[in-house]
Amino acid sequence: MAKAELKTNKKTEIEDSSSLKGTLASVFFLGIFLVVTWASVYFLFLDRF
Repeated sequence: MAKAELKTNKKTEIEDSSSLKGTLASVFFLGIFLVVTWASVYFLFLDRF
């Protein structure tokens, strides 16, 4: 069976390369789009019956 090697001397650097600017606005726009689409289809369904 293979032995797992533990490297304790290696430093892990986490870079903040991802920017979350605009993420909240994008989620809001997506949510609004989904609600408007759902409401449009729902009212189209109600209009036909």
